[in-house]
Amino acid sequence: MYTSNLNNLILNSDSYKTSHWVQYPKGSEYLSSYIEARKGDYDVVFFGLQAFIKEYLSTPITHQDIDEAEMVIQAHGLTFNRAGWERLVDKHGGYMPLRIEAIPEGSIVPVSNVVCQVINTDPEFYWLPSYIETALLRAIWYPSTVASVSHYCKGIIRQALEKSADNTESLTFLLHDFGSRGASSQESVALGSLAHLVNFAGTDSMTALVAASRWYHMDKDMPAFSIPAAEHSTMTAWGRDGETAAFANMIAQFGGAGKSFSVVSDSYDLWNAIDNIWGGSLKDDVKNMGGTLVIRPDSGEPAKVVREALERLAVKFGTTINSKGYKVLPDYVRVIQGDGISPQSLTKIIEVIMKAGFSADNVTFGMGGGLLQQVNRDTMSWAMKASAISIDGTWTDIYKDPITSRSKRSKKGRLALVKNSNGQLKTIKAEDLSADADNLLRDIYVDGKLLIEDNLTTIRERAGW
Repeated sequence: MYTSNLNNLILNSDSYKTSHWVQYPKGSEYLSSYIEARKGDYDVVFFGLQAFIKEYLSTPITHQDIDEAEMVIQAHGLTFNRAGWERLVDKHGGYMPLRIEAIPEGSIVPVSNVVCQVINTDPEFYWLPSYIETALLRAIWYPSTVASVSHYCKGIIRQALEKSADNTESLTFLLHDFGSRGASSQESVALGSLAHLVNFAGTDSMTALVAASRWYHMDKDMPAFSIPAAEHSTMTAWGRDGETAAFANMIAQFGGAGKSFSVVSDSYDLWNAIDNIWGGSLKDDVKNMGGTLVIRPDSGEPAKVVREALERLAVKFGTTINSKGYKVLPDYVRVIQGDGISPQSLTKIIEVIMKAGFSADNVTFGMGGGLLQQVNRDTMSWAMKASAISIDGTWTDIYKDPITSRSKRSKKGRLALVKNSNGQLKTIKAEDLSADADNLLRDIYVDGKLLIEDNLTTIRERAGW
């Protein structure tokens, strides 16, 4: 019977890699591979390696794993390196004889720079660095891409606040993660939503809170927050004629000094909800409840809808002019736009509302599929490539340079990441490191041991929290 064990690391790879151990030259001893984002619109925010190591590389491979893998792989039509895996268990206790170097998590680097490098520490296992490519690259590209997109959006919002708001104190709460239901799996939510928390403190993905505790030492500190919020079912349950009562119930349940709550208000007619309910029959309740009502549109063209919502709210509740000359709604009412948000639409919405004279701090954003699901490995052209091999004691640079796609040219040699004389990060060959140069790649994992563990707070500080 074939195994149902998804935690078998031998089977956590691409099928063709099971045949690679006999494809390297005779005398192969060490193979060095690196990971980079080759190109893209965003700087890289590196994140996720520690989670992968703790979840997958901290448990040894066993002889039972080998038996299970052999049965599957041979039936699958491929050769199986049973002797190699048995040697790994017998000689190394089932732990990977690898050295994984990486930049500190939360570091921000330009694309086309090494962020992680892997080499085997035992010459018998020259085939191992590339064998783990599938799992390791996946563990890095996805959370790092989400963190990079999230960081880019944070920069857009920060610039808008600096231009149109009195301060930027609310920045870390202005992009809320709504992506849990649209993600491909719970582990995707754990990694992707946690990556977003490198930059922000707002999420509706509770799985990320568990992940922060599990992998990044946030078992005693709460890394993110949310507020009570309505969905269409809780509003439409009152019927169309009961919408005012539904809204009033939200005030009764969640209003109060220092409290905030969000109400989706487009179940039937957003403009009626703003003009005649929130700004009409319930206006005094909103003004006197002591907290903040956050009105959520959930349909229509985002930039147009947000602008008109602000304009209508301004008519009903008034505005003040801040020190930057922009209009600000009273503290007791705000807008959140969580439908159709991407880096591009976010930019457009902010441009439109500021052109209309409104400060960016009137609006909070929610990002769902655009944050956790509308990314892939090609978003930043992530790749893991072998760059050097030692054969019979001699190191040789290896690389790919296809004439049909120069953008896929890979780097050569054992690598290092340094700051040049201008303070810019640059990838160089390790052999070219000067005596006083600081290689930003650090040993993270060696022979089964996680050498450096960071908590999320430290990672946030590196990312410019």
